[in-house]
Parts: sequence; C-alpha cells; structure tokens
Amino acid sequence: MSPPIASRLSTSRFAPEGVGSGGPADRPERTRNALPERTRITLSVNGTRHTLDLDNRTTLLDALREELTLTGSKKGCDHGQCGACTVSVNGTRVNACLCLAVMHDGDAVETVEGIGTPDRLDPMQAAFLAHDAFQCGYCTPGQIASARAVIEEVRAGIPSHVTGDLSAEIALTDAEIRERMSGNICRCGAYSNILAAIIEVAESAEEPTDATREKNR
Repeated sequence: MSPPIASRLSTSRFAPEGVGSGGPADRPERTRNALPERTRITLSVNGTRHTLDLDNRTTLLDALREELTLTGSKKGCDHGQCGACTVSVNGTRVNACLCLAVMHDGDAVETVEGIGTPDRLDPMQAAFLAHDAFQCGYCTPGQIASARAVIEEVRAGIPSHVTGDLSAEIALTDAEIRERMSGNICRCGAYSNILAAIIEVAESAEEPTDATREKNR
C-alpha cells in the first residue's frame, strides 16, 4: 500500500525558503514604517465638534452610532444597498456604511438628529407624518435625509438618469423623484406615500412666503 500523498511531498519543493519551516517569513513583524492602526480625527456633527480616536477600519456609520451614540442613522444591509444609513457630509448625501470615518476628518456631518426635533420638526419630517410615509420606521431616517437632498440636487441642476433635457431646468417630476430615491429601500412598501411627502415639501418651498410677496410688491 502506497504511503499517504502528504508524506511523499516535500514542503521545500513547493514553498519559498523560510515558509513552513518556522523561519522569519512565518513570523511577520511590524516595521518602523508601518501605518498606524488608529487615527485621531475631528468631525463636526450636527453643529457640534467631536474629536475621536478611531480604529482606521471604523466606518462613518459605526463612528456615529457607537462612538457618538447617534443611533438615528440605521445599519441595514451594511453594503450601501438599502440607504438606511444615509447622512449628509458637507451638504452631499452619502451612505455612511461605505465611508471610513478617517476619510472625513474635518468634515461637517448631518444626521437625522440634526434635521429636526420632536417639538420642531423639519418640513420633510412633518410631511412624512402627514402622509404616513412609513410603517416600521427603520428606513425613515435615511429616507428623510435622501428626500431633502433630492430637492436640493434638483434646485442645483444636477441631472439624474431620467433627466431628458440636460440644457433645460429640471422639473421635479414623479419619475425624477423615484429615480433619485431608488437607493433608499422601504421594505414595508410605503413608496407612494414617500413620493407624496416629497412633492408636498417641494411644492410648498416653491410657493412665495408672505415676506417674499411683500418684497416683490
């Protein structure tokens, strides 16, 4: 009977020198030029400045939730596919689960906690309540953050995949809203109510206020 294959193979024939023999290659040591494992960063979150000492692998979402206990932004898929973790960074919406916190040293971050309070709701939050634009509520913070950003993106003239005429002013149509909100998933299926809430806020923002009417007289 032939001996087992493993006993007939010589490690030295297949592995580089030092590997598998307990040599230096099997015991990697940190060199003097190795990158640090932790970094001290500063974030301005909802108008408050925070200095954090973080593992370099910490995501922005985990920094917000675990270090600053701002748990409004939710961890859904943790792969940037559901939008539950959407926050604003320097005025641009991002998926916080896909960003390393160290990438945003010195940046201004806005989470749902900074958008409004229970006794002073942001217009988008009030519209979500009025239109029952949620059920379980898990995705709602990210939905609201994205919804507010959608209106600002259209005002800024930023086109989407469904924008027909790039040279004309962008109209905030149902198709535009659906396309721009497509990265935010509502597993309860409150999409039609979310759409209605966004339209209400967009239309009310376009209506002139009393101060504007007086100024234009």
